[in-house]
Amino acid sequence: MDQKIIRIKDIALKAKVSPGTVDRVIHNRGKVAEKVRIRIQKIIDESNYEPNLMARALGSKKQYHFAALIPDHKVDSYWQAPKSGIERAAAELKQFGVRVQQFIFNPYDSKDFIKKAEELTATKPEGIFLSPIFYHETLPFFEQWKTASIPFVLFNTEISDYGPLSYIGQDSYQSGKLAAKLMHYGQSEPCSVLVAHIDEKIDNAAHLLKKEQGMRDYFNQPEHRNVAFNIITVELDSSDPTGFQAKLNSAIASTLDLRHIFVTTSKAHLVASQLEGEAINHIRIVGYDLVPANLNYLKKGTIGFLINQNPQRQGYLGIRQLADFLVFRKKVAKLRFLPLDIITIENLQYYLEEDVKATVDELA
Repeated sequence: MDQKIIRIKDIALKAKVSPGTVDRVIHNRGKVAEKVRIRIQKIIDESNYEPNLMARALGSKKQYHFAALIPDHKVDSYWQAPKSGIERAAAELKQFGVRVQQFIFNPYDSKDFIKKAEELTATKPEGIFLSPIFYHETLPFFEQWKTASIPFVLFNTEISDYGPLSYIGQDSYQSGKLAAKLMHYGQSEPCSVLVAHIDEKIDNAAHLLKKEQGMRDYFNQPEHRNVAFNIITVELDSSDPTGFQAKLNSAIASTLDLRHIFVTTSKAHLVASQLEGEAINHIRIVGYDLVPANLNYLKKGTIGFLINQNPQRQGYLGIRQLADFLVFRKKVAKLRFLPLDIITIENLQYYLEEDVKATVDELA
């Protein structure tokens, strides 16, 4: 039995019982005499038996309705990548009866988020995947879904206090520390660092607060105090170009020793564009995400580093997590942190075409 795939029939023969009795023990259903159950379980353990969950799901006629609540990529191009990941996972899981319905909301309109979340809830999905970018508005829905016993998986923004099935994405706090380390290297003289939060209300964006806190904590460590870093924060609104420009210029002009700008969202290119327009070349930028506009300024050298959050893989893995739990009855990790990839002009070409095929092998 050790040299081949173990079947229920093999276990039944060895235990001298019917395959149906073995099936009841495996799935903990129906009545089985305790002595028989112990004998069967011992054989199962010794045989390293694993049920063929994929085949079982493929043979089932059950349909699964998942719902994805995601920001509109037509408003912010960053969200095209997770949308693509969601759709790729949905296509692969269709054969197992999985249907993923998308609910798209304006990432700058909390009322639209609430409206789409209400529409989603009304469909009574069996699993939910979302990016809770509006922290306060999301919490009441968490309570509703928990009461209805609907598992939900989060991506991009980690909120662990309200019982999500899983979180897929980066460790925002550690990514902030990484950004600080990138700025720290090669900086032998005291200077100022500007933290720029763009198009997010910081008191309602938990992931951005974690990024900033991680950066601050890095510089506050005793071993890093050999060079003093003065940290200042600014919130910028790109929907008001005049105000955006005036606020950023003011921060730069009033901080003569400013050498680094840490942009906590995917909008580093907006800062880079302004530095280029003002012919400012002594300030380097650390930002996030491989959106085309960011890549343009990475190639020019205005952006020094990009931290890749791998949003396409986040979307893909999030739907797979729901499928593992609901369809294949597997245990899923509460946290699935993705690597903190540092992108420079030298290694950019290796990240331009993301290969999520490996994740199929990981989760199959």
